[in-house]
Amino acid sequence: MLVGLTYDLRSEYLAAGYGEEETAEFDRESTIDALAAAIERVGHRVDRIGNARQLTSRLVAGDRWNLVFNICEGLRGLGREAQVPAILDLYEIAYTFSDPLVMSVSLHKGMTKAVLRDAGIPTPRYRVVATRGDADGTATDGQDLAFPAFAKPVAEGTGKGVTPASKVKSLAELWPTCEALLSRYKQPALVEEYLPGREFTVGLVGTGSEAQVIGTLEIVLLDSAEPEVYSYVNKENCEELVEYRPVDSAHDAEVAAAEQISLAAWRALGCRDAGRIDMRSDAAGKPQFIEVNPLAGLHPEHSDLPMICTAVGMPYDELIRRIIDSAATLIVK
Repeated sequence: MLVGLTYDLRSEYLAAGYGEEETAEFDRESTIDALAAAIERVGHRVDRIGNARQLTSRLVAGDRWNLVFNICEGLRGLGREAQVPAILDLYEIAYTFSDPLVMSVSLHKGMTKAVLRDAGIPTPRYRVVATRGDADGTATDGQDLAFPAFAKPVAEGTGKGVTPASKVKSLAELWPTCEALLSRYKQPALVEEYLPGREFTVGLVGTGSEAQVIGTLEIVLLDSAEPEVYSYVNKENCEELVEYRPVDSAHDAEVAAAEQISLAAWRALGCRDAGRIDMRSDAAGKPQFIEVNPLAGLHPEHSDLPMICTAVGMPYDELIRRIIDSAATLIVK
């Protein structure tokens, strides 16, 4: 079948004057080349479309595809990851990964946690801070927030806004930290109780009852890394600052718990096809949900989800095949 490929190319945005941090979530040419080649190797033809604006131009011109493999992140707004799925829904074209509702809810970390808390998924107590009054108030369950806490933008990825200063030691430090985030990122801050334990990223593939855990990596910060936080700097320089350690749920009860919670969260949110969930354990070694990434990076060597696949012996082409097969169930006959 003919598979359209939608993506935000980082070099195009940099050439248009956007900054390094603004474009941190966008893809490089090497990722698009690898993805297109894999789609072709599993038996499909590829049409490289580009970003959301380029997609709309092609649709208006009359172009159509059997399926769109969508990895567009979008540039602005809390619904930016939902833009391409919404456009494709309008034209009744099937696509990979989650629908507009799931993309929007998942991008907003506070809404994600509210949904999962109601579903019984363990996640740290939190509050969303948009004003000084929010910072001085109670957590969303009406209880006082315990310190240290952790503050970050409510709707960013790739560690944007996460620095060692994100770990807030007292209520007196909370508003200044949040105020700086509000000023820089023009969006509320999520503040949640800090978890001092191990950190994991869990890879998943499939949808609903067909979803399954692929495997898990433990995030281990090296001595040269910014301490205690998986920060923007640590992520951007992960080859030198971070060890991604494969861990086995069959021999590690903490990992097994993280994977069980991740699968439950994936299904509760309605995520599709493939992605990742980030978990961190409390002082007692009990994993809790931190974030979901329903639009995970797909560079075959440097992105976390393909790295998880490599660690468990799943070839990159097999991951791409499974994503396409999962998404293809929505093709209108």
